[in-house]
Amino acid sequence: MADQKNQAAKEAKRKEKRIEEEAVQLAREQARRETDSAREQAILKEQAAKEAKRKEKRIEEEAAQPAREQARRQTDLAREQAILKEQAAKEAKRKEKRIEEEAAQLAREQARRETDSAREQAIAEDQEARRRKAKNQPPE
Repeated sequence: MADQKNQAAKEAKRKEKRIEEEAVQLAREQARRETDSAREQAILKEQAAKEAKRKEKRIEEEAAQPAREQARRQTDLAREQAILKEQAAKEAKRKEKRIEEEAAQLAREQARRETDSAREQAIAEDQEARRRKAKNQPPE
């Protein structure tokens, strides 16, 4: 009988220990679930914050887009105007150079005509002088 009592006491002690271990295990599982849940909530909150930040940035970029496009168009227009102005300046310079060259060519042609005329006149005068000289000299 004492053996049975000892056996029953041991069995009761084991049962009590098992109940305590189960309670500890349940408490651990509950703490783990709460930790996991808190971690998931923190991740979801962080993702929501990142998404909100991305959305805000996208809205800002969309708002700034027309201004960027306007600035780009103005830059393109200024570049085109500068090119046109440069082309007009080059054309004016070419025109001026052509006018100068034409004036120089006309001056050269005038000088050549005057030289030719002077040469022809000198030849004519020389021929006239020979003719007079030949008229004034008796034949040999």
